[in-house]
Amino acid sequence: MLNFIEELRWRNMLHDMTPGADELLAAKKVVGYIGFDPTAPSMTIGNYVQIMLLRLFQLSGHTPIVLMGGATGRIGDPSGKEKERELKSYDELDNNLAFQKEQVRKFLDFEGPNAAVIVNNLDFYKNMNVLDFLRDVGKTLTVNYMMSKDSVKNRLETGLSFTEFSYQLLQSYDFQVLYEKYNCVIQMGGSDQWGNITSGTEFIRRNTEGKAYAVTTPLLVKADGTKFGKSEQGNIWLDPKMTSPYRFYQFWLNADDADLPKYLRYFSLRSKADVEALEAQYISDPRGLKAILAEELTRRVHSDEACESAMAVSNVLFAKDASPESIRNMSVLELLTISEEIPGAEISAGQFAEGINITELLALAGITSSRSLARQAIQGNAISVNKIRITTHEHHITTGDLLHGKYLMVENGRKNKYMITAG
Repeated sequence: MLNFIEELRWRNMLHDMTPGADELLAAKKVVGYIGFDPTAPSMTIGNYVQIMLLRLFQLSGHTPIVLMGGATGRIGDPSGKEKERELKSYDELDNNLAFQKEQVRKFLDFEGPNAAVIVNNLDFYKNMNVLDFLRDVGKTLTVNYMMSKDSVKNRLETGLSFTEFSYQLLQSYDFQVLYEKYNCVIQMGGSDQWGNITSGTEFIRRNTEGKAYAVTTPLLVKADGTKFGKSEQGNIWLDPKMTSPYRFYQFWLNADDADLPKYLRYFSLRSKADVEALEAQYISDPRGLKAILAEELTRRVHSDEACESAMAVSNVLFAKDASPESIRNMSVLELLTISEEIPGAEISAGQFAEGINITELLALAGITSSRSLARQAIQGNAISVNKIRITTHEHHITTGDLLHGKYLMVENGRKNKYMITAG
């Protein structure tokens, strides 16, 4: 059984906590939660920091609650935002929430003595009218108290609507409801949530005379201080349709060496002793350690099969000793993944059926600018087709050379790779 706070400390995942939280967590089993607003179609690697927090919490013998923000997602959290959020439609939020609930189920245990629970905070408000909210919720905190929080102060110059100003009240009331219904005494989150979380502990103190606690993690940033992007292209999504398992695997493999210690501690489920042993073993081979982390995370976030596929694609694209068998054994999906990562061209299937000279193929596909340059490349042993070296300019490519009847991988030198498809 892990010691939760000590686990966070050695992983450098502890940013702040309210007094007494560490003693409480070490003394007995408790219930804690983290909220997730469904403002995006999928969870991201930034969300996964908080999922890891819940997983470590559960491995420490505690009970995690995943609070899905069916209500708060309709309002918009001003924390860390320079301007007002654009509100999502209810249908979009509901679809996002349903998808993210299924994503979370992969990473926590929902059976056993400390089984995780998923709660939708829309259930707290759907039968509450505005007068009840103002009397029962809005009366708890003063405007002065709410304006002392960074999430509000940082927006006063650029503007803050009453809608986003009220977010703090909703998150605070969420904590109170979970406290009363589930005996939930700890709320966790990123460091930008500190103000909202401590407002919740104040709600519980004032309205129930109870005691509640806050624990936060640092925000996930890269070694150069930049944040992960929020665009579909700039972020690392947990949905394989938005970030393919191959690109997910490659992200960890290509991470900055300076980010590796942080990523290893934040995302590996290995013990402190194992992490430190790996760091010592690979002190002069950071890429080898990145490969270990990439494999662990791709297997966990996606699947064993997806990980094996990602590694196979990486091998064909980057390994110096990749064999013809390695590409012949690839699935259609793996070949499609490769075709999305490298330049390509489409040539009619009829030309392959008749047989096409290799120099004509290279020129037609734009791999060389002319047939004479194609011959020179062949004479220089630069041309390979499906990892087989072409040794004569009289070689013909036929339908039998196509992988799955459609794909042909051509290399001109070690770095220039192309995928030709028969159309």
